[in-house]
Amino acid sequence: MKDSAVELAGYRLPRIGFGAMRLPTEPGEERAASIGLLRVAVDLGVRLVDTAHLYGWGANEELVAEALSPYADGLLVATKLGIEQRADHPDGMVYNGSAKFLRAQVEDALRRLRVERIDLMQLHRIDPEIPVAEQVGTLRDLRDEGKLGHIGLSEVDTAQLAEAREVVEIASVQNRYNILDREHEAVVDACTAAGIAFLPWRPVAAGTGGETAVIAEIATELDATPTQITLAWLLHRSPVIAPIPGTASPAHLADNFAAAALDLTAEQYERLDGLATAGRK
Repeated sequence: MKDSAVELAGYRLPRIGFGAMRLPTEPGEERAASIGLLRVAVDLGVRLVDTAHLYGWGANEELVAEALSPYADGLLVATKLGIEQRADHPDGMVYNGSAKFLRAQVEDALRRLRVERIDLMQLHRIDPEIPVAEQVGTLRDLRDEGKLGHIGLSEVDTAQLAEAREVVEIASVQNRYNILDREHEAVVDACTAAGIAFLPWRPVAAGTGGETAVIAEIATELDATPTQITLAWLLHRSPVIAPIPGTASPAHLADNFAAAALDLTAEQYERLDGLATAGRK
């Protein structure tokens, strides 16, 4: 039987969270719908909402605060930092892990989220030009100053995770991972062994789940949707996994959260596990 909750940043949370990245933030009816959806998510029982400075360059954080502040007891709002908007760069952005930039981003995030402390701040990407220890060391200092509660990482390998853990306790890792994309299998295993929450982004392989025969078959067996099956597989994969699927649809939101109630048999899990496209590392 899978665990029904995950420990993260001092919270005990239901294992299906919500990724706010996809929500429209522009003024008008779509923004109003985004605010309504966030409130519906909390009413459903979602207790982990994930945002980032990168999502709209702060607009998504402001949306989350407008919808949910003051925050309900037990609700963890996690955000991310470390990417700088740069119009002069071909990608429009660069990784920036300098102490000056990270400190400025924390101050901006505190203001946008309307809090005095961010309970989970995640380094969105590691800046390859700055030592890992220096970047997480800045976040450790901000934690010690009371501005951050816990520290997470995103898109790291096992070596980077180990290096960061030598400097500060790491509460979570957020890497791309789903039933058909197992590139970070070794990171999942490392997090499982250390009791570090693993928050897979893109937890559903977009556009492929329903077309995969095994997933479709098991969805029929359990009277569930293919998306629910892929989320259920993640929950069975490791007790530290807490998916953060995103959607702008209230119906899909409810379906995603309901996936936590699905119980796969050992035989069903093994059939799904065999779908890996990038074997275990």
